[in-house]
Amino acid sequence: MRYISTRGQAPALSFEEVVLTGMASDGGLYVPETVPQLSTDDLAAMAGLSYAEIAFRVMKPFVNGEIDDDTFRGLVTEAYATFSHDAVVPLNQLDANHFLLELFHGPTLAFKDVALQLLGRLLDHFLKKRGERAVIMGATSGDTGSAAIEGCRHCDNLDIFILHPYQRVSEVQRRQMTSVLADNVFNVAIEGNFDDAQAMVKASFADQSFLKGARLVAVNSINWARIMAQIVYYVASAVALGAPHRKVSFCVPSANFGNVFAGYMAYRMGLPVERFVIATNANDILHRTLAANDFSKQELKATLAPSMDIVVSSNFERLLFEAYDRDGAAVAALLERFQAEPTALADAPLARLRELFASHSVDDATLLQVIREAHHRTQEILDPHTATGYRAAERERGDASIPMITLATAHPAKFAEAVVKAGFPGVPLPPHMDDLLEREERYTVLPAELSVVQQFVAENRR
Repeated sequence: MRYISTRGQAPALSFEEVVLTGMASDGGLYVPETVPQLSTDDLAAMAGLSYAEIAFRVMKPFVNGEIDDDTFRGLVTEAYATFSHDAVVPLNQLDANHFLLELFHGPTLAFKDVALQLLGRLLDHFLKKRGERAVIMGATSGDTGSAAIEGCRHCDNLDIFILHPYQRVSEVQRRQMTSVLADNVFNVAIEGNFDDAQAMVKASFADQSFLKGARLVAVNSINWARIMAQIVYYVASAVALGAPHRKVSFCVPSANFGNVFAGYMAYRMGLPVERFVIATNANDILHRTLAANDFSKQELKATLAPSMDIVVSSNFERLLFEAYDRDGAAVAALLERFQAEPTALADAPLARLRELFASHSVDDATLLQVIREAHHRTQEILDPHTATGYRAAERERGDASIPMITLATAHPAKFAEAVVKAGFPGVPLPPHMDDLLEREERYTVLPAELSVVQQFVAENRR
């Protein structure tokens, strides 16, 4: 198994190399050179297995023997032992054929834990093997940062620097990051938005000279291992509902597109999927692209679903690579135009996407209405991101005889502001976090200036 860049100009890498590299040297993202297949028998044999065992079986081909089976199974088992629910990602039935896949039972109450609890262990394993230390630099619109910190705080060979937009994440999200006082954890509040922070991270990966020889590692969803780990819950939930003997559909609240792309990879591996519904908030580049072929940047809107408040969906590049028949030059040219001016996808790639993907956008007023409506119908309180998925699934589900699985991406307590605005008194944090709002915080506010941020990282890494 080798990994190639979506822009076609970077060297192919092994699994170990791609985990430690993150973004490709040509500015692209790594994807597998070939997609491993799960046969009907392989999928059927997963029925009734533990989540950790399904995860081992799904991910093993991507690792390609670079970690021995016993060690890899141990890393996977340790990662998912940190979840508070024995099923790890339980299914919750909402109506006759609509199910909620609860991805928020990890340490930081968001779906990012599923991948980042494993990624931290993979990074530490490979760095220990090499006798190296590394610096993690990541940008977050809310959930990735806390999940990355929680996944890496105990790693002996890593220092982690997380950039979040100052005063643009929820209080719970911020405190989950800034109250971790470990020696290897550094939180930076950027006086700008998520895209400013993401741009500085990308620029730092493009030119790492400011670290004077230290390795820079990505934990954002540009890292292939993040996508790999997320493939698993698509397979596990579909098998629980009867796959491979019947199809399922998925609805995914999405901004950066990594979560949806993981589902697409499960489909490419052989999972029988009828359709993927992409749910967005008012920052709707994915919906505009699919619905109107409007692939353009628009001004960022601050919404009640802040983890989806981004202008550019980084991982969409991976799907474009597939839609353009893996033509890296075509993808690079498209994205170069996208940076300069409003553009559109070619007819054939867009038609391919529309065969499998539908989309729906939800504004803030509708979002609050959906939280109330969903509670009335199901007695569930949804976080605002999951609420976008609930509405999109209802509007775009297609054949009602096919099970629809909506991904619940966060615990509602992480976004109490939206829940209260919807008319509820609030949602208590789980017991292990009930003192979160009283914990000591530690973070540094910096301007959105690349040189200032890089100097801070260089001076504080161990």
